[in-house]
Amino acid sequence: MNPRSVKWLKASGLNAAAVVVFLFAVFPVYWMVATAFKPNDEIFTTRFIPFPLAPTMDHVSRVLTKGVAGHSIWQYLFNSAVVALGTVLIGAVFALLAATAVSRFRFRFRTSFLILLLIVQMVPAEALLIPLFLMVKRLGLYDQLLGLIIVNVGFTLPFAIWMLRTFVAAVPKELEEAAAIDGAGRFITFWRVLFPLVAPGLVATSIFSFITAWNELVFALTLINDQGTYTMPVALQFFTSQRSTDWGGIMAASTLMTIPVIVFFLLVQRRMVSGLVAGAVKG
Repeated sequence: MNPRSVKWLKASGLNAAAVVVFLFAVFPVYWMVATAFKPNDEIFTTRFIPFPLAPTMDHVSRVLTKGVAGHSIWQYLFNSAVVALGTVLIGAVFALLAATAVSRFRFRFRTSFLILLLIVQMVPAEALLIPLFLMVKRLGLYDQLLGLIIVNVGFTLPFAIWMLRTFVAAVPKELEEAAAIDGAGRFITFWRVLFPLVAPGLVATSIFSFITAWNELVFALTLINDQGTYTMPVALQFFTSQRSTDWGGIMAASTLMTIPVIVFFLLVQRRMVSGLVAGAVKG
């Protein structure tokens, strides 16, 4: 077999593997959307129906008009948006400042701090539910979105700091020194020189924080008790009961829940891809 044939076989194998992985990842999303538009007789059947034979908007319209558990679906989406955006904004500020500190300054216990961040990532979230519940309760933030935002920030910060640390370290110190020689202060140097260069990494980190906070269930179910303050992942539980599960409703609500994430992702995908590539090359 000549080298050209070997190269073609390798490329074909890699392409086939990529297609299989793509289908494996996309199929659950497709099935969710397809089920949202299937009538009940097509949902509760033993036959394999890959797409709606008689598409209907009944499930989607019912979720939009009647809501869930006596509350509008838009209320749950709004609560999720507040938590996700709050986590992104607060986490981005602290992550950028912390990443700059560990990259630009040498201080005592610096290495211990970085190792501690990794250890925090290893601890299962379920193991910290009771301490976090007691802490939020004492702070008077139980049943409030702010308490959930603070907890989510704490769990997304370690990853964000480690990721941004690579971008900050890749910025030459000579640029900051040149700005200082020109008379720029620390804040001006940080805002005008460092921040624009690490912005792609900040966007990429923010996307992961947004998705994590948007889909978070365990903390929201533990720290929120008022149904009107529930986020979308918690609200989805009302479609199930001991007797039956409203698959059409839960798939319609899940589809509506996915749309904001897709829109957010499409708006910032270019910056995210450039940020990931830049971090991989510069690191």
